[in-house]
Amino acid sequence: MQNLRILIVEGNLKEENQSFTDGGIKTHTESLKDSISYFTNKIEIDVANPSSDKNINERVKDLRKYDGMIWGGSSLNIYNDTIEIRRQLDFMKECQKKIKNILAICWGMQVAVTVAGGTVKRCLKGAHRGIAHQIKINQQGLRHPIYKNKDPIFNTPAFNFDEVSTLPEGATLLSSNEINKVMGIHFKAGESNIWGIQYHPEITYDKMISLIHFRTDRLLNNRAFIDQKEINEHVKVIETENRLTNKDSRMRELENWLNIFKKN
Repeated sequence: MQNLRILIVEGNLKEENQSFTDGGIKTHTESLKDSISYFTNKIEIDVANPSSDKNINERVKDLRKYDGMIWGGSSLNIYNDTIEIRRQLDFMKECQKKIKNILAICWGMQVAVTVAGGTVKRCLKGAHRGIAHQIKINQQGLRHPIYKNKDPIFNTPAFNFDEVSTLPEGATLLSSNEINKVMGIHFKAGESNIWGIQYHPEITYDKMISLIHFRTDRLLNNRAFIDQKEINEHVKVIETENRLTNKDSRMRELENWLNIFKKN
């Protein structure tokens, strides 16, 4: 991994990130940096936020210098037509032309899928509220390097209300659970080899619990929870999972993606 250069793309708006910081919660980019540093400190990391960076068009010119890109999560919904979302879609188009290896996490997967011709919609079977249960790796997934040394059925940190409803042409489904059929995929778009996951191996359960408390009003207003009692019960479920979960196992997908570069 010597001289490896990675681009992290921040999916949240700067206002959301500021509210995280004000609330004592790490941004998703900060969580990603922490998780990467668990495996290696030999990576040069740059960060881009297509929704707010004024120099984003200049960044596009330099995309080929990156060995890989990780595009993280966001509270946005891809089907809302805002200028900030359009800026992210445009940036992903350029990334798929110029960056060979992309790890697309949650929102990042939804952006990558949309640009490649797939579709995303509101999930009809519910939501992942800090945790996703019983993700099953299918036969294609068991042979894919993203799931090397991963338990064939696993729980994981996750926070999403939307799902990929149509895969891009040529995409391979790797894993599913009862809420989201598409939990893990692999596809190629332009110059990019894209591993996509609808969950967060890079985020701790502790942070997910903090996010639930941070978003309590929002979660009650959109009926993700009935009342505070249900929130408290759900948090206890995540706390139990946190005590049982091995850190290395939780972050296996990130480790496996980083291992791509050991072979190059």
